[in-house]
Amino acid sequence: MSLFDDEYYGGGSRGFSGGGRRSSRRRGRSGGYRRSGAGTGTIVLSALLASLLTALLLGGAFAVFVLPKLGGTSSSAGLGSTSALASGDPYDRLIQAAASVRPSVVSVVNHRTAGDTTLQGAALGSGVIFKKDGGKAYVITNNHVVAGAKELETVLIDGTSLKAKLVGSDTITDVAVLEIDSAKVGVVAQIGDSDKLRLGETVIALGNPLGLGDTLTSGIVSYPKRVMPVSLNEDGVYDWEQQVIQTDAAINEGNSGGALVDLDGRLIGINTMKIADTGVEGIGFAIPVNQVMATAGELLTSGKISRPYLGVYSLDLNNPYSPMDEDQVDSLKLPGSVTKGVVVLESLGPAKDAGIELNDVIVGFDGQSIDSTLMLRKYLYGKKQIGDKMTISYYRDGKKQSVSVTLGERPEQGEE
Repeated sequence: MSLFDDEYYGGGSRGFSGGGRRSSRRRGRSGGYRRSGAGTGTIVLSALLASLLTALLLGGAFAVFVLPKLGGTSSSAGLGSTSALASGDPYDRLIQAAASVRPSVVSVVNHRTAGDTTLQGAALGSGVIFKKDGGKAYVITNNHVVAGAKELETVLIDGTSLKAKLVGSDTITDVAVLEIDSAKVGVVAQIGDSDKLRLGETVIALGNPLGLGDTLTSGIVSYPKRVMPVSLNEDGVYDWEQQVIQTDAAINEGNSGGALVDLDGRLIGINTMKIADTGVEGIGFAIPVNQVMATAGELLTSGKISRPYLGVYSLDLNNPYSPMDEDQVDSLKLPGSVTKGVVVLESLGPAKDAGIELNDVIVGFDGQSIDSTLMLRKYLYGKKQIGDKMTISYYRDGKKQSVSVTLGERPEQGEE
């Protein structure tokens, strides 16, 4: 039965048939027709009930599916009196998260000239206080923020300047740990779990971009586990890969070492780099906090990260970013079938002791093909320990040879 009680609206024969339901209608005062069975009050009541039911269903769906995403990873999070639900402000959770972590974020000043404590010749970055122990507090930052420092200082959110001591740093992971006096340190960052990050999750970046301390930007997790090639020596050879959190939260010069936090105010990454190129916007990266804490723990214990060391400075035979000249390739006298490998530019330490020389082309470790410097590093750091023996396969003057080498410990500023 249709809402309208006649054959025209009910789907019967179009028009009035001369019998049946037409005889049940009567003319109203205005000359039009109205239903004879149900009154106007019934129609209004039905419409109101339908609207109320629809509103309740939509409100329930919003509370179940939308509010949890605005309020963090838990559907029950943020339901207190200060939550976004209570205040009616969907950004209230972001404000609370920023307020909770801000005091733990510091500016890092790198004085590269001994005795010069002015800011004119200093490099600026950011850091995060992650631990207090006795009279000391500890700050995580990037290795490249503190590189080349003669003196270091940190500036707290209230403007207090504290001298900082470098506990240890690691070029490979780009992590460094500083030590400061804890007397004026009130807040330590809460550590989150970067392995649980979700695509599209809201995050906040805090730091000291361009010297503008206590700056906050927000965005989303564009990709939680992006693998990026890295040139550790900044020579155009991508000799390492770093897993990072990709975000569109604005990260600029000086943000390095600062905090990337979730909407619960928990540290989930350390800001490290961005893609700076014409036409590129909103692509920044942070080191996942789980990786950071593993490195920081070892730095606190021993002051360094111990890794096996071969001792070769190298160039990829087929590096597309820094290709060798045809004459250089010909001088290696390689067989036509050899198109990939690692050309030795300098031999040091264990490699030199084993007889590896300039222009040798390494093509394998322990019977496994080595096509690039990246593969060389990954094999060393992932499968070998300090003191292990390893067989190197290489070409010299067109002849394939092999030699056994005993791996040493990587110097802090040594080449692989």
